[in-house]
Amino acid sequence: MTDPAGTEIPDVTEDMFLGGQLRLRQPRRGHRAGHDAILLAAATPAQPGDRVVEFGAGVGTAGLSVARRVGGLDLVLTEIDATLAALARINAEANGIKANVMAFDVTADADVFAASGLGPDAADVVLMNPPFNDAARHRASPDPARQSAHVATADTLKAWTHAARRVLKSGGALTLIWRADGLADVLAALARGFGSVEILPVHPTPGAPAIRVLVSAIKGGRAPMALHSGLVLRDANGEAGHEIQAVLGGKAALPLAKVSRAR
Repeated sequence: MTDPAGTEIPDVTEDMFLGGQLRLRQPRRGHRAGHDAILLAAATPAQPGDRVVEFGAGVGTAGLSVARRVGGLDLVLTEIDATLAALARINAEANGIKANVMAFDVTADADVFAASGLGPDAADVVLMNPPFNDAARHRASPDPARQSAHVATADTLKAWTHAARRVLKSGGALTLIWRADGLADVLAALARGFGSVEILPVHPTPGAPAIRVLVSAIKGGRAPMALHSGLVLRDANGEAGHEIQAVLGGKAALPLAKVSRAR
């Protein structure tokens, strides 16, 4: 299988997201989309007419989910892996969503971004799910693509937030998902140029420590930091509660999606 540009596409599966609202092709092996991408999309404060840029988009799950919830976006998906970028193009077209998909490295120099139309002050919203597993504590996958998608370097978070700060307009919003025990690193990376930080912890079950944090921040924002009540994925019986079912089914957004960008 090849895309219109001639990129060879590996063996894929076709999977449904947002309760069937989004049909996505993704590689059968390697990095595959899951709950993190849907939670990220549900936490993104996009509005009709916004230019929304997703860094490290993979096959487009999060960005396309935002576009399914909020119409009239100028959606840009960036992805370093040419094969995944090709699938993102296919998925956007198959779902009737207009998206500009670009294959380049988020950590590239500013001139690479500018050449792709992402110069300074070019975006209203950036969302991202960077590789976040600690290489010192996480056994890397032998699959190079899966390893690249999951394992962070010491500079990953700093580089990705720097790129977001550069392309966002003043008052623009950044939304990201990260592992919960790395929250201090997130806050340190956002200390330069961002404020109005809001944090939503994600817990696997009631009473269990958070495993993820969803974080929003405003470029130039000055509002006090806000910590939201945690989102619980499953109840004591192992069942998904009504709130998480609504979010994963594309019927509800998360509180971070309601943040005001004029702060």
